[in-house]
Amino acid sequence: MSDRWQYLVVLGLCLLITAPLEIFGRGVYRRAGRVVRSLLPVAAVFLVWDAVAIALRIWTYDDRYIVGIHVPPRIPLEEVLFFVVIPLCGLLTYNAVSTILDWSRRR
Repeated sequence: MSDRWQYLVVLGLCLLITAPLEIFGRGVYRRAGRVVRSLLPVAAVFLVWDAVAIALRIWTYDDRYIVGIHVPPRIPLEEVLFFVVIPLCGLLTYNAVSTILDWSRRR
């Protein structure tokens, strides 16, 4: 595997590993509006933070590990996806654990 795809592969694996949690949870993917409303503000804040850090050269990305696609203002695609994928995986995990705990309390 080319090193350039590593970041995207890791994000894909995170989604793949947490996807089955949808079965046990309360339907994160079935509530797309809620997902967008919860992820968008967080992603926006961290993307602005990234943009500032990149512009000030506080934060950099190794070109060997990204595919080379950037969104304005020069944020790597993988970083944008990170701020969607990782919180989404967190939501899936939280909802699945909450549902399982509710089931166990009822027994």
